[in-house]
Amino acid sequence: MTGYIHSKETFGTVDGPGIRYVLFLQGCPMRCLYCHNPDTWEVSRTQPITADEVLEEFNKNRSFYSKGGITVTGGEPLLQVDFIAELFKKAKEQNIHTCIDTSGVTYNPGNAAYMKKLSEVMKYTDLVMLDIKHIDPERHQALTGKDNENILSFAKYLESRNIPLWIRHVVVEGYTDNKEDLIKLGEFIGSLKNLKALDVIPYHNMGESKYKELGIEYPLEGLAPLPTQKAVEAKNFILEGVKKARKITDAD
Repeated sequence: MTGYIHSKETFGTVDGPGIRYVLFLQGCPMRCLYCHNPDTWEVSRTQPITADEVLEEFNKNRSFYSKGGITVTGGEPLLQVDFIAELFKKAKEQNIHTCIDTSGVTYNPGNAAYMKKLSEVMKYTDLVMLDIKHIDPERHQALTGKDNENILSFAKYLESRNIPLWIRHVVVEGYTDNKEDLIKLGEFIGSLKNLKALDVIPYHNMGESKYKELGIEYPLEGLAPLPTQKAVEAKNFILEGVKKARKITDAD
């Protein structure tokens, strides 16, 4: 089984617990306005890699990864479920921690063949980092070009599988920083029994140069990076919703 990657990082520190070997898989169906990796969008076969090659590279520096593991991200990694299933199965045979960083957009409970493949991947997945772009379906559509119904359903699916979940949310001024929406997001993730962590990320424009190189108009041109303090405020609103949801759950 061959996977197709955009790039890889051998010393990742923000893609799961510990120091990690990170694969950025090629292809993504979403078009987030703030995406900083537009060069991962197309499903191309420019950089092939096998599971055995990944594990060989990982094991060369295994001492560095004693508290880390392997993370697949993207692009959207779950476009390549067959490759991930083989990679993670072989990784678990070597007692390597496995993590998927995903938007959840490919989740399709109406497709039996896909669900069978996804179930196989989840057998060997220790952690899922789920990027929830927006809790409101219409604003999510405007922000990413896709609806969020299946994404939220994917979060519930992970709960049913009891797979540890880290939530990521990028805060973009004027797009994802509305107090009421942030509280609603908190209420949703607070209802998930498998929630282990929340990572709130301030918007940055470091990917703008890539758009120019690719000849693509940058949708948020001129928007300044979000100050750290505003990201802290947004996280507090989300945590307010989490606490509200958990009080209700406790009461039940």
